[in-house]
Amino acid sequence: MTVARHVAAAVLALTLGVGTYLMLDGQTSRESSREAAPSVAYTLLDGTPSSIDSLRGKVVLVNFWATSCAVCVREMLQIVATHERFKARGFETLAVAMSHDAPASVVHFAQSQRLPFGVVIDNTGTVARSFGDVRLTPTTLLINKRGDIVKRVVGEPDFVALDRLVEQLLAEI
Repeated sequence: MTVARHVAAAVLALTLGVGTYLMLDGQTSRESSREAAPSVAYTLLDGTPSSIDSLRGKVVLVNFWATSCAVCVREMLQIVATHERFKARGFETLAVAMSHDAPASVVHFAQSQRLPFGVVIDNTGTVARSFGDVRLTPTTLLINKRGDIVKRVVGEPDFVALDRLVEQLLAEI
């Protein structure tokens, strides 16, 4: 394969979101341009300080949401189900309430729905900015055990496909 054809194949693979492409020597290589999850610290609703770095070694779903977002509220039941299905296998979920969301509404929702995972009120917008200046809700990201963002979905995810991807990521060493 010529260098030009290799570059064209790599660009096409990246454009189409294909996870692998052929290298010059015929070896298959994982896409190296995955975005690393940011090293951002936050405080959970219960007052516990934490960070994305502390979750390394786990598969992590980060969901940016708002109580005023009907899709966010509706999909939260599916996020809870996904969390419950995989939590015993090294899966974590982090729900990040956007800065425009009233803290009292977030606390009420989290308590009334008994959310079984970490909830953050991103009142300064630091977490959203760290993840690429997230502005739209819902936005869901999936992070692998190495700390790479492998999926970013704006809008409601296809939860069947998301669960398949979580299974694959949990199986990785």
